[in-house]
Amino acid sequence: MTGIHPAAIVEEGAFIGQGVEIGPWCHVGADAVLEDGVRLISHVVVDGHTRIGAGSTLYPFASVGLPPQDLKYRGEPTRCEIGTGTQIREHCTIHRGTTTGSGVTRVGAKCLLMAVVHVAHDCTLGDGVIIANNVVMGGHVTIDDGAVIGGSAALHQFVRIGRGAMVGGVSGVEADVIPFGLVMGNRARLTGLNIIGLRRRGVEPAGIRTLRAAFRLMFRHEGVFAARLAETRMRYGNDPIVAEILAFIEAPSKRGLIRRNSRAVETDDAA
Repeated sequence: MTGIHPAAIVEEGAFIGQGVEIGPWCHVGADAVLEDGVRLISHVVVDGHTRIGAGSTLYPFASVGLPPQDLKYRGEPTRCEIGTGTQIREHCTIHRGTTTGSGVTRVGAKCLLMAVVHVAHDCTLGDGVIIANNVVMGGHVTIDDGAVIGGSAALHQFVRIGRGAMVGGVSGVEADVIPFGLVMGNRARLTGLNIIGLRRRGVEPAGIRTLRAAFRLMFRHEGVFAARLAETRMRYGNDPIVAEILAFIEAPSKRGLIRRNSRAVETDDAA
């Protein structure tokens, strides 16, 4: 059964799935899709070509799919997508994409966005991402599955956060964070590996020891960074997580890479 409070506004054309609950003073636009079991608690705005995945919950004063904060945007029908089972807490803002970007802002399944998080245009968040209170991100940020962003962190536009990485609270992140990396500070520096995250994902102690050895070789030894990457591949490249980190480092990047003793390494050096 679908329940729409009499004080809510649902525009003609909106798709409302089974078991959806729309609380008082919510506004659902004509191009919105609310899949089965979505809950809008109250005072929620869902605008534009936006799809909210089944079982997701949006808390008071959250807004999803409104136009991006981009002066080049001219009202094009870009999109916003929220995955299944995601929680979007109070005062979160998630803006739709732009034609100069991917055209879609996407938040994955089973994410938790705590209060007052801002997800800018063309950002992509994977599954199981946790974003703590007051985090802000510029456009085109990518956060891979299972990453955790601490409270009041700020992510520069085009930054990539690797799978399982953790960003400490009140960190200013200007460059990319390797998978399972741990960064913190203003400006953020790479301080180690997210060991707790690795253990939670079932990585055995022997695998963690291998990752630590590879991390030391890449980020704590002397010498040319490209040469250290080559040596890491030769010694530890058969380990799947090491291989994932190497592939992340060598992928195209607009922001470079956060390293342990310096803010970033230029993209060409990283490759």
